[in-house]
Amino acid sequence: MAENNSGDNRQSDFPKNSRRPNVPSGGFQGWLVVALIIALVSIYFLSKTRVLKTIEPLQFEQMVLHKEIAKLTIIKNKDIAEITLKKEALPKYKSELGDQQGNGVMSQNSGPHFELPINSAFSFETELNDLQKDIPREQRIHATSEERTGIFEFLMGPGLLILMFVGIYFMFFRMGGAGGPGGQIFNIGRSRATLFDGEAKVKITFNDVAGLDEAKEEIQEIVEFLKNPKKFTDLGGKIPKGALLVGPPGTGKTLLAKAVAGEAGVPFFSLSGSDFVEMFVGVGAARVRDLFKQAKEKAPCIIFIDEIDAVGRSRGRGAMPGANDERENTLNSLLVEMDGFATDSGIIIMAATNRPDVLDSALLRPGRFDRQISVDKPDIVGREAIFKVHLKPLKLAADVDPKELSAQTPGFAGAEIANVCNEAALIAARRNKTAVDMKDFQEAMDRVIGGLEKKNKLISPEEKKIVAYHEAGHAIAGWFLEHANPLVKVTIVPRGIAALGYAQYLPKEQFLYRTEQLIDEMCVTLGGRAAEDIIFGKISTGAQNDLERITKLAYSMVTIYGMNDKLGNISYYDSKGSEYNFNKPYSETTAREIDVEVRQIIQTAYQRTVDLLSDKREKLEILAQELLKKEVLFQSDLERLVGPRPFEQLTTYQEFIKGEEEKEKALERQKEQEAEQEQPSASETTSVDSTDTEDTLA
Repeated sequence: MAENNSGDNRQSDFPKNSRRPNVPSGGFQGWLVVALIIALVSIYFLSKTRVLKTIEPLQFEQMVLHKEIAKLTIIKNKDIAEITLKKEALPKYKSELGDQQGNGVMSQNSGPHFELPINSAFSFETELNDLQKDIPREQRIHATSEERTGIFEFLMGPGLLILMFVGIYFMFFRMGGAGGPGGQIFNIGRSRATLFDGEAKVKITFNDVAGLDEAKEEIQEIVEFLKNPKKFTDLGGKIPKGALLVGPPGTGKTLLAKAVAGEAGVPFFSLSGSDFVEMFVGVGAARVRDLFKQAKEKAPCIIFIDEIDAVGRSRGRGAMPGANDERENTLNSLLVEMDGFATDSGIIIMAATNRPDVLDSALLRPGRFDRQISVDKPDIVGREAIFKVHLKPLKLAADVDPKELSAQTPGFAGAEIANVCNEAALIAARRNKTAVDMKDFQEAMDRVIGGLEKKNKLISPEEKKIVAYHEAGHAIAGWFLEHANPLVKVTIVPRGIAALGYAQYLPKEQFLYRTEQLIDEMCVTLGGRAAEDIIFGKISTGAQNDLERITKLAYSMVTIYGMNDKLGNISYYDSKGSEYNFNKPYSETTAREIDVEVRQIIQTAYQRTVDLLSDKREKLEILAQELLKKEVLFQSDLERLVGPRPFEQLTTYQEFIKGEEEKEKALERQKEQEAEQEQPSASETTSVDSTDTEDTLA
């Protein structure tokens, strides 16, 4: 019978070095109770001091006059005088001392033997001197004074304070721990940076970073300087003190920093900007100082601060007059440590942010962050490289092509591409497939773009028809407008929270846009509303997102880019985003003119779209009916249904596909040429025969 090893299998699923929750040990409280009991018993036995018999003043006088006292001690804080007898006088008081020994007291040979109550030390010494005035000075008894404290007096005095500190220590450090109540409260000024060095080294290298070739080239210089500084110092160059990684979320800024940590071979401190923030005043600056103190001990090293905008915002923004801004104190401390009066070399600062516009100008100057490395969203070639990295651990079907996947994911960042690959693997596993095929990737992209497919969202046939014509309007407008981006994919499957359908485009890689391009994009966005108006004579709420986008675009054209003849070349946009300019930088009359011009631009674009779709109504009907049947259409389907675009310029998707085909043909031609060059001997052996044959035929 097979043994049940399910528990062992579950344990083996976790890596050995994985972090697990810290289970509190149950024996600590028991040891604490035992220690307290031992302490109480010790106090009890130590407090059982010797019980001395009290004598009368007359008997004391007789002892003094008979010279029987060897030592006399005055206990000031108890108003008692302790009497120690001479050895030759002990037999005289044997009976009295024997009573004390019978009470369980130790031997009285060493003393003291008796005690005498006194009024005060001063009066007792005066009376003692008067009593011994007839005794020669060298034979007189001289009393010594002292203060004596018992164990209970000690506990009620300084011992109580000591016990309080011991209790606080146990409460904050032992019982609370780092995550418990008050844990590490006395180390609140210590840096929270994580050190990667030695065995804790990061395993990620530059080979794991794809699609960021320019950023890698910039950052590799820093790594190379740390590995081989002589190469640069021989020419008089100095190592950059800091590098700021700037880019949208998900583009790989933190991944690039991890690769630097894995490649540099030097200690690497990693923390986030929020690690400096605390509710106590002065903690942020203290943590900055402690961080650089640790870094100087490990120099040369790298410090990486993720999301530095948490502490690096421009000073003066949002601060109350006369108030103490803890964030500004932290930033000032960071500025001084990075490039101050006593700055040491050997420490490189790396930071990442997706909001460089809010950072303080003193933080961005050369000498602190010498380089600002842009980590943008990858282009179509970069996306292909990223797909290849994330496709390596997956079991893929033969039809999966990273080139086609990169072409169908415009605007995707590295994190979104990783999410697409993971979602595709989960979808394939859910369907019990042995490999991830292209259909799984299509559904994964739909899920990342539009959200989860709403299978339980049952829409009526009438609403589905409206959605089909709406999306067909976008597609036809984009197909027959020269400067618009034609769609890559269109679907009417409900997804996400409110999306009943969406169209996906592949924009060109460009940074400047002309007026006609913006107008054409506006017409494509209005294509859905125009199609509803033409086909049904009514409009619906489905164009809410479209109207929001074109309104922002139209206002940008008028107020930011100066693309309006009536208002002229004027921009009302403050690129620095000052928080103190609460008023509009134009009058109410100008505001009215802006509203009129924006409305005119949108109305003109809408009428142009209506005219275009009315002229192409037959093609609109064909595309909408096909959408109702298949629910998902691609650019190849659009070309098959309505014909090629009436423009010589190819779409971005077509350029990519054509370029890949030309590359494949060039590779085939190169292989053929190499094969021909490898067979010279065969051609030489058949040259005579071929010549004879040609002569015969002639």
